[in-house]
Amino acid sequence: MSNRSLRQIIPAMSVSDGAGVKIKRSLGLNAQLRFDPFLMLDCFGSEQADDYIKGFPPHPHRGFETVTYMLHGHMLHEDHLGNKGHLKSGGVQWMTAGRGIIHSEMPQQEQGLMQGFQLWLNLPAAEKMKPAAYADISPEQIPQFEVVPGVSVKVIAGSFKHNATTVTGPINGLSTEPLFYDIRMAAGTELTVPLPAEHHVLLYPFVGSVAVKQAGNVQQLKEHHAGLLNQGEQVTLVASGEASLILLAGKPIAEPVVQYGPFVMNSSAEIEQAIRDYQQGKLTAGGPATEIKLNPQT
Repeated sequence: MSNRSLRQIIPAMSVSDGAGVKIKRSLGLNAQLRFDPFLMLDCFGSEQADDYIKGFPPHPHRGFETVTYMLHGHMLHEDHLGNKGHLKSGGVQWMTAGRGIIHSEMPQQEQGLMQGFQLWLNLPAAEKMKPAAYADISPEQIPQFEVVPGVSVKVIAGSFKHNATTVTGPINGLSTEPLFYDIRMAAGTELTVPLPAEHHVLLYPFVGSVAVKQAGNVQQLKEHHAGLLNQGEQVTLVASGEASLILLAGKPIAEPVVQYGPFVMNSSAEIEQAIRDYQQGKLTAGGPATEIKLNPQT
């Protein structure tokens, strides 16, 4: 099987979003730093309340999905329809904005560590105007297993295969066929991850660094750097020290992307329509948000 190598490394940059939340952004820093179907990847993490306490007050979205993975902390999600969801340590919210949602994400703690990720995942044109939908996923619904001694994997989306074992996460059946793994590696360990050959794949170490091994070559990927991979059927990771990282993979959509802030469509005309709909209170027309069906094996 062919091993993937690093094709591009994107250092995360410190930026501010929402009402002043400090984050590290890699994908999405500009229109050239996307990796179809991934639009943006933010990593937030601070023990200083001033860095996160003002949160993300009500704001709109249209045309894509947001995935929030909370490593540590507690946030409350609310939307314009009255839906509420508590996102706590180890949990995930998978939200399909579809044709439109207006929501807020506000901290429910006044001190201590708040850490996690938010991913923006594009939708194909045929799905951009479907009704909004949610899945609030508790830590207990996310399977975790030890692949080899010293290496564990949490499977949030898709399936992970190792020898005769297949572990399936709560999110499946989406058109971009996403994989979302949280991988923890002890010092001196190695892991080979099988991957769909046609998917785009990225790595993001958030504790320590990892190396990508391919045909005898070893490429280092530092902490808080997004690594975009070349094509191949698997990736081999090596950790010289303790490392934690997320691996994201998705089937490319291969359609035009036009973005204006929280709206992601396929043309400028559709963006203009989204702005008009928001200004006229029509952004969310089309019925209430639905619930994303989770994998029944969880």
